[in-house]
Amino acid sequence: MKRERRIDYVEFASRDPAASRRFFEQVFGWQFEDYGPDYTAFDDGELQGGFFRATPLTASAGAPLIVLYAAQLEPVLAVVAANGGDVIKPIFSFPGGRRFQFIEPGGNELAVWSERDHD
Repeated sequence: MKRERRIDYVEFASRDPAASRRFFEQVFGWQFEDYGPDYTAFDDGELQGGFFRATPLTASAGAPLIVLYAAQLEPVLAVVAANGGDVIKPIFSFPGGRRFQFIEPGGNELAVWSERDHD
């Protein structure tokens, strides 16, 4: 992977880093390593980052919106909701695909998109 001048690490504020960890482990299969009760680092297989204890902002309050990819949205939406994610924008279409937005248990707003319908 070419690292030069690319995003190399992303840190999220989280009201509860342990809750964020559980959610992303269960829903997206990310791997984690804890560094005390206030920080947990993740590896999603491509990108690394972490969650630190603080109050996060939502995208509507100015935080960047991180958008994940899934070939099929409906199964991911179901597992997000089943694991405590709050779906704040149900699946909608946009030029080039479809997506939904949610807030994970630690308070971060993210989205998941797909290139096309798979129904």
